[in-house]
Amino acid sequence: MNKYLIIITLFLAQSMMSQTIFGKWKTVDDETGEEKSIVEIYQDNGKVYGKIIEIFDPTKRDLPCKSCTGEDYNKPVLGLNIIKDMEKSGDVYKKGTVTNPEDGKIYDCRIKLDDNNPNKLQLRGYVAFFYRTQYWIRED
Repeated sequence: MNKYLIIITLFLAQSMMSQTIFGKWKTVDDETGEEKSIVEIYQDNGKVYGKIIEIFDPTKRDLPCKSCTGEDYNKPVLGLNIIKDMEKSGDVYKKGTVTNPEDGKIYDCRIKLDDNNPNKLQLRGYVAFFYRTQYWIRED
């Protein structure tokens, strides 16, 4: 009996863990379908951030963010927080920003798990009412 209870508890714990945006995500370019990097999404002081922890193209691994502005200018892209200050609101995270390290542009951001697949993350960057959506794949 105890064996079944342990198995059920482990299964439920695993299901609950996969229902969060936190962890490592493989970024996929929405135009080319190219896998570009791994971003780790984490929480710090009640806000959500996402840091580039791996870049697949070896020619881009050591490049600085020349197009970034402010405190991110000229910082290495590897290790850069591209998602900043997100807040949870229901089943989405919003009120923060996402930076495109390729051109330095900063967008308002909304993040949520895909409704049909908790191992797929929907990241949407906004400028006014125009937006662009990428789907990232869970790496953990």
